[in-house]
Amino acid sequence: MTTIGYEAYESAGALLRALSAPIRVAIVTELGAGERCVHDLVEKLGAPQPLVSQHLRVLRGAGVVRGVRQGREIAYSLVDEHVAHIVADAVSHARESRQ
Repeated sequence: MTTIGYEAYESAGALLRALSAPIRVAIVTELGAGERCVHDLVEKLGAPQPLVSQHLRVLRGAGVVRGVRQGREIAYSLVDEHVAHIVADAVSHARESRQ
């Protein structure tokens, strides 16, 4: 069996902290379905644009999402599709535990 280095645990902890806000979970869920601009996320989530932008900055800083400028807008996408699976599993688990 392979021993996991402490750095991997630190990275996993940082990822989970980045996902700790419900709106960030919702953003990652939306981005799991494909690339989105801020206005798309604002419309879908029903959250104010400054709040969505603030949480996108946190996710970008944690290396979860990336933004690519397309004209006047920035299109956001997930850096790694594994994060979408982690979030989907967490949401599924939360739904099951409430039943």
